[in-house]
Amino acid sequence: MKKYFLLFLSISFLSSCVPSKNLIYLQGEPIQEKGIKRINNIPYKLQVDDVLNIDIKSSDQKMVAIFVKQSGGNSSQNIGPESSYFSGYSIDSYGNIRMPTLGEINVLGYTTEEVRKKIENELNKYFKNKDDIFVSVKLAGIKYTIIGEINNPGPKVIFQNKVSIIDAISNSGNITIVGDRKRVEIIRNSISGIQKFTIDLTDISAFNSDVFYIKPNDIINIIPLKQKTWGTGTTGLQTFTTVISVITLLYSTVILAKNL
Repeated sequence: MKKYFLLFLSISFLSSCVPSKNLIYLQGEPIQEKGIKRINNIPYKLQVDDVLNIDIKSSDQKMVAIFVKQSGGNSSQNIGPESSYFSGYSIDSYGNIRMPTLGEINVLGYTTEEVRKKIENELNKYFKNKDDIFVSVKLAGIKYTIIGEINNPGPKVIFQNKVSIIDAISNSGNITIVGDRKRVEIIRNSISGIQKFTIDLTDISAFNSDVFYIKPNDIINIIPLKQKTWGTGTTGLQTFTTVISVITLLYSTVILAKNL
């Protein structure tokens, strides 16, 4: 009986504890390539509800003023990167943005570079010197949603031009100890439809993945490990405590049944 108990306890320890190799990111050595590797960076095509920051500059400031959105309210409210949501141009359900003087411009399915050229072409109708116009178009941050085994789930925005999945996870409080770092899901809703990808964040080769850099509106799903489903604990101490509690309960039940 003692042998069976020790065997059961050993199996519980081995099957319940989360190995350290499953918790460490980007393991292994990077493969050195002789040629220059091009980073996979397919331009993002704008979707409904995206927010754009559009900056127009020219030596003729009075002329520029009639094309620029005037931000109202207290100027102190416009401090910080979050203010871009209020001062930016939101893409409506028809795929349009509305700019002063220029009116509605359709941007759905365009890249930010294509939108920049489109706005420049419209401005050329008003400015005498075409070389005197400078237009900058950027997304007002990269918005994503992270769910599952993460310490701080929910919708997030990072105010950068490019965001890796490591950035996104770090910005959300890291994956919990029972989160599966080997099978992180990215659900992407694009104009062509919904796609689902999986990436192994414990392997250095994740850098070469097509989804290492997330896109706006991505959903990151951190799947739980089997250890959470079993409920026996994730560390040796937790497993030992759980097993002892179960044995104590069974022993107490047997003693109580005999005394009835």
